[in-house]
Amino acid sequence: MTRKTVAVVDYGSGNLRSVSQAVTHVAAGSGLEVIITSDPQVVLDAERVVLPGQGHMADCTRGLATSGLLGAVLHATANKPLFGVCVGMQMLLDHSEEGDTPGLGLIPGEVRQFRLQGRLQADGSRFKVPQMGWNQVFYDLGRGPAHALWNGIEDGAYFYFVHSYYAQPVSAQHSVGEADYGGRFAAAVARDNIFATQFHPEKSADQGLALYRNFLTWNP
Repeated sequence: MTRKTVAVVDYGSGNLRSVSQAVTHVAAGSGLEVIITSDPQVVLDAERVVLPGQGHMADCTRGLATSGLLGAVLHATANKPLFGVCVGMQMLLDHSEEGDTPGLGLIPGEVRQFRLQGRLQADGSRFKVPQMGWNQVFYDLGRGPAHALWNGIEDGAYFYFVHSYYAQPVSAQHSVGEADYGGRFAAAVARDNIFATQFHPEKSADQGLALYRNFLTWNP
């Protein structure tokens, strides 16, 4: 019997240990084995793929290309469930203002920098960049049924963010979860077999684990 695996892609950038621990936790008893891997063949053979990312966008895209993993990741984005996290989400878009960096062009749109200098929050405090901490994410956006990965998660639940840049998809249909930080932005994007979040599910307590658990049974 062929083992079923979830590949957490190791291309030199990403919160690999905490992501893999969270996915391993929710995979217990499912028959799925979670593997941190830098081997393209393991990614190609996996049933599901998680693409984490943190740090500078240009470093992440460069690392993905030079690691030899780019082809395997692109194959995954076309053929199996893939979950992108943080910069792993931003790379899916066309372009980022961070270092004027091209993305993978899988979801049309731009990654833009927060420009909140001098602006005040409702409590009178200044907006800080990066946004670092808990923020509400809303998926009931009036554009049809909520994405399947939100099943069992309350609309407006809090998730943990650390970012100075945010995704702005061309089509509202690709924005499947939104948050507000000086204005609304896409906190989760999706297209076909791809789902990705700006926030870190692995740092987001039970609701983050629920999102990963839903991913393991998602059949797009």
